Amino acid sequence: MEGFHFFTDVRVRFSETDAQGIANNAAYLDWFEVARVTYLRRFPGGYRGLIEKGVEAMTFESYVRYRAPCVFDDELRLHARVTDVRGARFRFEYVVERTSKPQGTIADGWTSHACVDARTLRPTRMPPWLAEGIAAAESGD
Repeated sequence: MEGFHFFTDVRVRFSETDAQGIANNAAYLDWFEVARVTYLRRFPGGYRGLIEKGVEAMTFESYVRYRAPCVFDDELRLHARVTDVRGARFRFEYVVERTSKPQGTIADGWTSHACVDARTLRPTRMPPWLAEGIAAAESGD
């Protein structure tokens, strides 16, 4: 997927489908979270490491565009990247692609986040080590 240097794979679980056998709309936000947390595993300690260093990444906005349905046991590839890093804020962008047949993009979207102090939950600038790590990851290094 052009412009994305990271992906992880999942399968649609039965519990993520509705009575018609289609993946529920809310499942897409769960898949975004799977991609986000897996992306952050590339950094020392992963998401838990951020918290241990005193930083939380709170989600304050999300958007999903549904392009095609998917069903139980479909194989999905979740692409993620970080953009718009400035001050305390940053944004994850996602593309959800079905890799089983019929192949193709089934959704895209984004989540916006703010760095906050893990104890007080007050906004704080993104730590330089995290901003530098994201820049390196997004450059394909």
